[in-house]
Amino acid sequence: MRTLAAANPDHVVLAGDVLDWANTKTGQVRTLVLTVATLMAIIAVLMAWWKTRSFVGTLVAFVLAALVLWGISNLNVLKTKVGSEIDDTGTAAMSVVHAPGDAPALAGEGWRVS
Repeated sequence: MRTLAAANPDHVVLAGDVLDWANTKTGQVRTLVLTVATLMAIIAVLMAWWKTRSFVGTLVAFVLAALVLWGISNLNVLKTKVGSEIDDTGTAAMSVVHAPGDAPALAGEGWRVS
């Protein structure tokens, strides 16, 4: 880690140093989380084999562990997909319609709830 030299008043410290450090630490934490998740997935598959002694049970545990690891490593893809689906259907699914008698009713796709 660098120290600031007080002897040189022309020395300017930019935010880039801090951002580089933060990006490095974020990458290290992401790698650590993925490593721990991989270790836990291996332990879960081994425990499934130990408890069931079945090829099918172990295969299901392996597929589920692989799915969880894929989800952890591709979190940005999942966040984008879920966010776009919520944004697309959230406004069109329900709308408020005023029914006779001043009571608001919810209307969806071709049906009415009162």
